[in-house]
Amino acid sequence: MTRTRVILVGVGGASCAGKTSLAKHLRRLLPNALLLHMDDFAPASDDVPISAEHGIQDWDDPETCILWPKARAAIAQIKKSGALPAGHTSNDHLNQLSAVGIDAGVEAHWTAELRRVADDSTARGEEIVWVLVDGFVLYYDEVVAGLLDVKLFVQVPYGVLKARREKRSTYALQNPDSIGEVWTDPPNYFDNIVYPGYLKAHAHLFASGDVERGALLPGNGLTVLRPGEGEAGMSAAVGEACGVLVADVERGPRVFVEA
Repeated sequence: MTRTRVILVGVGGASCAGKTSLAKHLRRLLPNALLLHMDDFAPASDDVPISAEHGIQDWDDPETCILWPKARAAIAQIKKSGALPAGHTSNDHLNQLSAVGIDAGVEAHWTAELRRVADDSTARGEEIVWVLVDGFVLYYDEVVAGLLDVKLFVQVPYGVLKARREKRSTYALQNPDSIGEVWTDPPNYFDNIVYPGYLKAHAHLFASGDVERGALLPGNGLTVLRPGEGEAGMSAAVGEACGVLVADVERGPRVFVEA
């Protein structure tokens, strides 16, 4: 009798850190993987609050930028079932990212290694389902963070994040009630809204709340990835992330979906 083992893998980091690109590479390399975008739990545009300080909509405050009860319920269900909730759809395809490839040798090595650990699990009567959960405030919520088995955090310096965000400043909205709408960053949006929201969402993870330079606090289970630019940087991040996933499979504990 084959038992299903669900491994939830968080891929977090700031807007434009490269976490979604990393998550999509991992989904492609993993033998049996699903990808859930936290942006699919964003509120409808009419429900996004106005910043009292700046007088514009704040899409990045971790308290309000995600419909947390809905996200918690969906992720808990996935952990129990190994499948996306019935009727769940994603509109991530509406946002076109600039593709950052990875080295062919890195891809071949980790494709084979991940297949090996999956085959070893099959030989033990276990089927692994990896579920990648990608989100820019993923680790803010204690319930969601507590459901994740592996926690990857893509850490990129302020200057790089700002340059990338200002280059890619228009986004298709993800909520089903907002399909067809787009958001374009007003002037200074990164410094006034995006970056403060990022700091607020992650300050509890680092010494003195210093997300840029502080040491990672013990006990939160995060693996910090600091990729460089371009294909070489993404290849290194993919390789490090895959190493973490292989170690997690081999270390356990093995918890299975109830029949």
